[in-house]
Amino acid sequence: MASLDSVSIAILLGAVLVMAGILSSLLALRFGAPLLLVFLFIGMLAGDSGPGQLGFDDVRTTYLVGSVALALILFDGGLRTRFQSIRAVLAPSMMLATVGVLVTAMITAPVARYALDLNWSEALLVGAVVASTDAAAVFLLVHAQGLRLRPRVGATLEVESGTNDPFAVFLTLVLVEFITIGEGSAWQIALQFVREAVLGAIVGVVGGRLVVLALNRVALPQGLHAPFVATAALVIFGTAQISHASGFLAVYLAGIIIGNRPTRAHNSVVTFLDAATWLAQIVMFVLLGLLVSPQRLVSSIGPAFVVALALMLVARPVAVFLCLAPFRFNWREKIFIAWTGLRGAVAIFLASIPMLVGLSKAYLYFDVAFVVVLISLLLQGWTLGPAARKLHVALPRADRGPRRVELDLPGQLEQQLVGYSVRPKSLYFRRGLIPSWSKPTLVIRDEKILSPAEADPVAPGDYIYLLAPPEKAESLDRFFVDMPASSAPDPHQLGDFMVSGEHTLGELAEIYGVAVDEDQAKLTLADYFDIHLDHAPKEGAELVLDPIVLVAHNIGGGRVNVVGLRLPEEEEDAVPLTRLARFRRRLSEIWSQVAGV
Repeated sequence: MASLDSVSIAILLGAVLVMAGILSSLLALRFGAPLLLVFLFIGMLAGDSGPGQLGFDDVRTTYLVGSVALALILFDGGLRTRFQSIRAVLAPSMMLATVGVLVTAMITAPVARYALDLNWSEALLVGAVVASTDAAAVFLLVHAQGLRLRPRVGATLEVESGTNDPFAVFLTLVLVEFITIGEGSAWQIALQFVREAVLGAIVGVVGGRLVVLALNRVALPQGLHAPFVATAALVIFGTAQISHASGFLAVYLAGIIIGNRPTRAHNSVVTFLDAATWLAQIVMFVLLGLLVSPQRLVSSIGPAFVVALALMLVARPVAVFLCLAPFRFNWREKIFIAWTGLRGAVAIFLASIPMLVGLSKAYLYFDVAFVVVLISLLLQGWTLGPAARKLHVALPRADRGPRRVELDLPGQLEQQLVGYSVRPKSLYFRRGLIPSWSKPTLVIRDEKILSPAEADPVAPGDYIYLLAPPEKAESLDRFFVDMPASSAPDPHQLGDFMVSGEHTLGELAEIYGVAVDEDQAKLTLADYFDIHLDHAPKEGAELVLDPIVLVAHNIGGGRVNVVGLRLPEEEEDAVPLTRLARFRRRLSEIWSQVAGV
């Protein structure tokens, strides 16, 4: 009975720790503290050096939980990634995720060698452990601070943080093996990396396609789709790992494949995985906090602080500027990407690998990683919002997105019900705008269900449900959020090649001889972009209005303020693509064929 009681006590304490972490997140969001630190401190307070006096030194369990948590986190990140949004930033992101991690580790190594009195292989291991950015840390803090980053910057950070973990894991394992065995040439290491990356990509793509096939062909009972997908993600991860491939790369690619294909119960899968990854992060950070010994940290906190500053102020910026040099990022964007290299659970998780294999100085790697994560989340995490605004990489946010309700329709994959509350200053209420690919289906008013015809005109406070393709549901948000008042159009701009977004299609037809339907003549150019784009307008977005091409030149509050007119004569002189551009286009076409996106 005593052993049964000990198991019950362990379950109770574990549940209390997780619940304390969840409740403490309210304080963290209220006072601006980086949320992930709260879970670390909960674990430290519960440990044998804190008031909780809970003895915990099970590195194997921590590594197991960390592997599962990171696999789910990466899979969830891939599931939410739209391939269309990352296609343009795939090359710079992959440079940061591979060359960037290597350069960061190599620049950090000399500092670690002299600050911590290590040999070169041990110093390189310290650099590899702290070299990768943490996807959960980056996007949790970006979301918590209400930032809306420029699309290219946000997509680059998203893909980099999702794909650099596999390379960091590979680099750490190679160095641990080298320190343990003491052999291995550069050619063997390069060959091993290529093999792991290629096999991981194959397992991820094939596994993702098989999961899509199973979801759409197998009639699972209601409610089992989400657990099936989460379990399938871990099967893909485990299959890749036992095949000596990169399981983290495989599970991330599988998430992208599944997220970009129409599947049953897509919304329930995303909601379930959101909760699962959130719980996984909490458990992982609490366990990592339990392994920390404040007494042991005292002796290494000074040198670890030096390593952290060198990493944030020298190694990461040099790696970013070097990797992004061939690409068209301005210096403000490069500085922000360098500053957003947040370290999180990945670094501490990688530092547990030397402890697991019994490497000498293993606890030193763990303590250094812990200090680096602590300083990164405190210094970079708290300044993320001001840095984005100061460097002008944060777009103005008129309002947070409206609360969107998504309901899957049994028996088909092409449409789902999307529900919104009608706001008095929304585009839908003020102008009656709605994309052509969506269809109002029902309206709820005063607890009564009405058809759109019965509810006409729709009033503020009504709830409206529309049919829309699942992949475009998020694009409806901008029609139901309160928009800021736009400035009056400048009539003198109408005669130039740049016109205000508030001019109507009828006015454009009058001046430039464009053929416009009568029912669209009263639409403004900004409205025309809102209706016909599948996503929120971005600078450079184009729409054809024969014989003119409309180009979005300036975006404010989610609306096109200034529109450029590209006349037919300008399109005749096509600019030939460079060899690099042709190569990137060809790679994109091959990926689309393989992934089916």
